[in-house]
Amino acid sequence: METLYDWLALLAFAGLIVLFLQRSSMDNPPDTVWHYLPPAVGCALSNYLGNEGMGLVALLTLGAVAAYVVLVLKPQLPR
Repeated sequence: METLYDWLALLAFAGLIVLFLQRSSMDNPPDTVWHYLPPAVGCALSNYLGNEGMGLVALLTLGAVAAYVVLVLKPQLPR
């Protein structure tokens, strides 16, 4: 945990875990565990790219992860 990319990837992955755990406790979850694989791999890839000096690509990858979560997993915030 030395770089900004480590922390950003960890934060995104932690949010993904919370969403997965919340939905997996539902009677009829709207998604399966496989829906969480692309953003999880994206978090790892973003961390790797950032640590290898490709900061812009790492941030774009995290942006793609966020877009996937919003468009595919469709989390709903409490009102």
